[in-house]
Amino acid sequence: MKNSLAILGLSLILVSCGSAKPKADDLAVNNPIETALDLTSVVDDKVPVTINPGRFTTETVTYRLPRVVQGTYSVSDFGKYIDDMKALDYDGKELKVTKVDTNTWTISDATKLDKLMYYVNDTFDIESTGGIGGENPFSPAGTNIEEDNYVLNLHGFIGYFDSLKNNQYALDVTAPATFVRTSALEDKGMKSSADGKSITSSYFAQRYFDITDNPMMYGKLDVEEFMVGDIKIVLSVYSPNKVHTAASQKETVYKMMQAQKAYLGDINSTARYDIYLYLSDGSETAPKGMGALEHHTSTVVVLPESSSKEGLASSIIDVVAHEFFHIVTPLSVHSEDVHYFDYNKPTFSKHLWMYEGVTEYFAQHFQVYEGLVEPDAFYNTIMSKIATSKNLDDAMSFTIMSENVLEEPYASNYYNVYMKGALIGMCIDILMREESNGNRSMLSLMKELSAKYGKEKPFVDDNIITEITEMTYPSVGEFLRTHVEGDVPINYNDFFAKVGLTLGESEVPTNYIFAGGQNIIFDGDQEKGTIFFSPMALKNSFWASQGVQAGDVIKKINGQDLTLQNAQQLIGGMFGWQEGQVFSVDLERDGQPIALKGKLTKAVAKSETLIEDKNATEAQKSLRSAWLKG
Repeated sequence: MKNSLAILGLSLILVSCGSAKPKADDLAVNNPIETALDLTSVVDDKVPVTINPGRFTTETVTYRLPRVVQGTYSVSDFGKYIDDMKALDYDGKELKVTKVDTNTWTISDATKLDKLMYYVNDTFDIESTGGIGGENPFSPAGTNIEEDNYVLNLHGFIGYFDSLKNNQYALDVTAPATFVRTSALEDKGMKSSADGKSITSSYFAQRYFDITDNPMMYGKLDVEEFMVGDIKIVLSVYSPNKVHTAASQKETVYKMMQAQKAYLGDINSTARYDIYLYLSDGSETAPKGMGALEHHTSTVVVLPESSSKEGLASSIIDVVAHEFFHIVTPLSVHSEDVHYFDYNKPTFSKHLWMYEGVTEYFAQHFQVYEGLVEPDAFYNTIMSKIATSKNLDDAMSFTIMSENVLEEPYASNYYNVYMKGALIGMCIDILMREESNGNRSMLSLMKELSAKYGKEKPFVDDNIITEITEMTYPSVGEFLRTHVEGDVPINYNDFFAKVGLTLGESEVPTNYIFAGGQNIIFDGDQEKGTIFFSPMALKNSFWASQGVQAGDVIKKINGQDLTLQNAQQLIGGMFGWQEGQVFSVDLERDGQPIALKGKLTKAVAKSETLIEDKNATEAQKSLRSAWLKG
């Protein structure tokens, strides 16, 4: 009944919204595309959208929603979330609309087309119920429509006409007057309704890319604005149960961004950077994909609300730092595939090792370089990435994988861009410093590439490795040809030896989910629907001290039933557990209940790690110092 009412309501709007006929020379190609989202007229969790392109001179036009959006490397199919697509002529009468595929519509008699109108479903709800066929958008690329929160990744609401890809866009967003609204898109002013209950904010985008590149968040938000040097940081937080605030994370973000600016030096040029943080409470309609998606001057982040203040701060540093470093690559250094991105049938660059791998390396390296973490913590991160990368295909050409990332077996190895990709960045960094007596680095190379190309000038995909070789040293070129283009696994010990490090065993700090590195201590039984401790749990000092045994079924965590459905939220929340915090875990062993409770003590695990070689030469020590501290 609700859906029927929604369609009837839209039909009534269509009949009453005729426009004045345009002048004959009022051509769509010369006009901004006028778009509107009305958050005050949501029906059945659907937002009405209006698209007014101006007048067409062709008989048939094509309108699309993105199949793939930049930065995701997976199929999203935003057309799946569009309902009741209608086209109106200048007399308010419907024109024929043909749905060609999931994301594509053609409109006949397009010379008479006045506007398109349709409803948009949000992806968070669909994601939580298993989707509506095919893949679902990664949460930070998705959309949310709730009474008190709207995540407006605009590529989920606004599409493009094939013939008008480079047109400007004028966007109006109408929302309740009580809503807080944040967006880095150019603001052209606000207008209140006659009754004062709603406000329409007007925005401007130079082209469709700027629509997709500037997300917004509306609703009952908590916002902090502050300066880090000459960059204005806007931190917008939605915590549904008011567990966290923007103010509580402001210091973390400030210190992180300050260190990143110091690390980058003169390469960063954005005047404003927005962080949109959505905290998922694990409810039925909450998003399940934790992480972030980068944009030129912002990032959308989804993290668990159940995290402690300290755990959330740690996640922000790990996740947001990575996204901010994307201002280097691919935002400043990228290929033609990225620059001329096709949202419907994209081709992919060969160089994910650079876009994601080097970015992830910077996100870890800056922390030790700027003194946020000690070298031992950085070494542990490196060893963890090596261990994880070995569980993926370590003999796969990174360039071939990157170019075919939507296909198998490459798609299932995509995660390696954050593991081996970062290690590739580390190896090149060490080579650059060795060849230049510490004067050049991976970062300096990216600065040189940024100066050569920049935001508006793409490189030729097939030429960049040759160019990097010419700009650097034969050893760098040989490494890229052998281990990035080629399929030869990297012997990391060769690179550790250059900086006077060797392998050893030590007790390393861990959390309450892993036994060092990526060795998770839980396992599950899909048929029985249970989650239990694996043998790895005995290598975690805390759980070993509690007397857990391999096979112990976990029934409750802090009083909440643990199921396969909520495992990501409950176990994910354990990332934020801190020493001294009160905990309780209910187990079942051989049919008998066992209750564990008390205060958390420090968790450590014996693990292979990097240690300083006592026999290191002065040259090796000097290179290590240049690598870690500059």
